[in-house]
Amino acid sequence: MTCQVAIAEEDFYCPICCDIFREPILLPCSHSICNICVKTFWNRKGIQECPICRDVSSNPHPPINIVLRNMCDLMRDDTPVEPLEEILDSCRIHKEPLSFFCAQDQVLLCGKCGNTKAHKNHQVHSAADASQKLRQDLQLKLKGFLDKLREFECCKQSWDETAEFIQRQSHLTETQIRDTFKKLHQFLENEEAARLKVLRLEEEQKSEIIQKKIEEIRSGMFSLSHIIESIEEQLQTNDFTFLKNYKATLDGTKCTPRDQTGPLGMLINVAKHVGNVTFEVSKKLLSNIQYTPVTLDPNSGHPYLVVSDDLTTITYNDEHFQQLPANPERFDGYTSILGSEGYNSGTHIWDVEVGDNSAWAVGVITETAYKRRQSPPKIGMWYVGFSNGKYGKGVSPEMITLLRVSHKIQRIRVQLDWDKGKVTFTDSGHNTGLHVFKHTFTERVFPYFYVHCMQHPLRILPVTALQAQIHSQ
Repeated sequence: MTCQVAIAEEDFYCPICCDIFREPILLPCSHSICNICVKTFWNRKGIQECPICRDVSSNPHPPINIVLRNMCDLMRDDTPVEPLEEILDSCRIHKEPLSFFCAQDQVLLCGKCGNTKAHKNHQVHSAADASQKLRQDLQLKLKGFLDKLREFECCKQSWDETAEFIQRQSHLTETQIRDTFKKLHQFLENEEAARLKVLRLEEEQKSEIIQKKIEEIRSGMFSLSHIIESIEEQLQTNDFTFLKNYKATLDGTKCTPRDQTGPLGMLINVAKHVGNVTFEVSKKLLSNIQYTPVTLDPNSGHPYLVVSDDLTTITYNDEHFQQLPANPERFDGYTSILGSEGYNSGTHIWDVEVGDNSAWAVGVITETAYKRRQSPPKIGMWYVGFSNGKYGKGVSPEMITLLRVSHKIQRIRVQLDWDKGKVTFTDSGHNTGLHVFKHTFTERVFPYFYVHCMQHPLRILPVTALQAQIHSQ
């Protein structure tokens, strides 16, 4: 007796797309799914499992179910074309409205599809309920994306402002460089003109002396020519005449010309004009310029602090807030600023004019403390300051000890000896020691400055080139 297996029409439809199979693949669990449908399902889930029974497949490229594919191709050729509206609104298998939604597979179903084994134990909701919930979920995602978009817009605006600020910075810096070199060029031109003037003067003086010598030689040559002619004439006379005029002729030869050898030093003193000329000009240049041991880093300064063009002076202005980029290097809490160069060896000295300001602090800060962006930093800071009419020393704004100072400090000197681990503070106006901090440094240390509600600019005092050389030794 032959056993015949009845094949239902729904067996030719993919449980995911609910359409006639296209290139159906055969999974290890014996279920067949459209090739494109199962690959999409796997990509979404992140795991190679069967959409029907959840059995995991180890083969990323399952074989094609050739028999089922051929039967589906035949069935597709015999299936009449339905109107597009009917295809979209009703189930291809059961011809019923798609009024349900499978949450796991995220596909629309009819009432009968929800009872099939393909969607067994799945969360199936009415299309209206599923649509409402998914709309709410999507609204939340949309809000998140809109918030993120606003963040990007704010970030882009910040970068646009930074790019514009960089252009202004570059233009201002270029102007300052050109002005500085214009002064250097003018100095060199003046020095060149002065040296050429001295050369021309020496040339004129020595040329005048030589011309006088040449005139004397010409006069002597004329006199000698007359003597020679006289002697030659006498030599041509007879003996009587020769002897008669001999005494007079001999007396005429006594007028001999003077020695025409020139004095010493008549040539141009080349060594004077070009010997070590670069060194001599540089030495003169250094004697006329000043050197500032510490220059300020404007990129680290709080927006209330205005830095001078030569980067040596700070003024406080909280009425006109500067539109500066919010770069990571900038202090945004305490109105502080750093020196432009950090030190990890040697001895470094700088004097600061604090004047009559009511609140200030000067000292040093480690690179780590600065980069922690603590405002104020908790550790890695050594300073002497003035506030509320009292002087103090400390290693952080929360840890301060009063200093006994008998007179008002106008200028303060900071001396960092990195190798010996000392930071020395001195009232340089009265040459009085204030305090010495001792610490073993293991990283770069930057000059630190803090001011608040200033009456006068805080200025780093310049030194001569000779003092700079002494400090650097």
